[in-house]
Amino acid sequence: MYALILAGGSGTRLWPYSRSSRPKQFLNISGTRSMLQETVDRILPMLPPEHVFVATGSSYADLVAEQLPDVPRENILSEPFGRGTAPCIGLAALHIQQRDPHAVMAVLSADHRVEKPELFRSILMAGEQLAEQGYVVTLGITPDAPGTGYGYIKQGEQLESDSTHAGYRIAAFVEKPDIERARSYVSSGEYVWNAGMFVWRTDRILEELQEHRPQLAQSLATIGEAIGTAHEQEVLEAVWPSMENVAIDIAVMEQTRYGVVIPAALGWSDVGDWSALAETLPQDIFGNAVVGHHIGLDTRSTLVYGNGRVVTTIGVEDLLIVDTPDALLICRRDRAQDVKALLASVREQHVSLL
Repeated sequence: MYALILAGGSGTRLWPYSRSSRPKQFLNISGTRSMLQETVDRILPMLPPEHVFVATGSSYADLVAEQLPDVPRENILSEPFGRGTAPCIGLAALHIQQRDPHAVMAVLSADHRVEKPELFRSILMAGEQLAEQGYVVTLGITPDAPGTGYGYIKQGEQLESDSTHAGYRIAAFVEKPDIERARSYVSSGEYVWNAGMFVWRTDRILEELQEHRPQLAQSLATIGEAIGTAHEQEVLEAVWPSMENVAIDIAVMEQTRYGVVIPAALGWSDVGDWSALAETLPQDIFGNAVVGHHIGLDTRSTLVYGNGRVVTTIGVEDLLIVDTPDALLICRRDRAQDVKALLASVREQHVSLL
């Protein structure tokens, strides 16, 4: 098996800790290793560093190489700029297929947290077995709450398999629901969260792109012909701007006849905002999650993310407090998703803080 780690996101909802020059996948959010390093650490027990590929923006390629010195530099794929996950995954599939025409590749995000790494690897191996049979597999997270911040996947017929992890045909993809619909999805037991993690053969995903996005597939083929030649970078930069900007879910997963989902209770989080991060951290008896030094009086359900200074609070509840050397964020936990919107004003007044 090979692995593609998607590491091109900007991590804007974790501002002011996450910045455009060093977004969240390159940061030590709650440990001693960056999220990118933790992602690779999770899979190294099942494959060598030479089988790890990382897709990122050209401005982050050196940072990836610095954080992952055991991954060959030629395995770091630099996109001229973001064009959605479908072109990115297609490009990686071409590179991997040149190494091994029959390779299976897993596609993972560099900024997810997984509390059960051994189970995660076991499920990836179950996905590999299904992928070798020609299925395009996604890992669906078994919901532990009626979350409204994720898309859902409805499970269909269970596949016959001797694996300990069952696979189900994908009955439907569902957009982010309101709270009532989310509750009905969770109570039915038929739905899982769409986490954007996949396993498939490289030839299969390229065939799927050819069937459902032929223009995109043709552009990829042009780039593929140049891989390994002196003109590789020139052709990539010439073709990439004309690529369709589309997610792999839309380009393939919502169209394919071979889609399969494996439910996975992994203790997973996409750490999509500060409130989501708080849920993954240890909490005191008052529901406070603290990184750094905090002294509080009558403080409840609050995240304090410090930066060396002592943060003190009195009589506050349901807040997010993030302290950095040049910016301080204070907001209600239920407004965590609005940090991205706040950055529009930051951009107008203090672009140096982005």
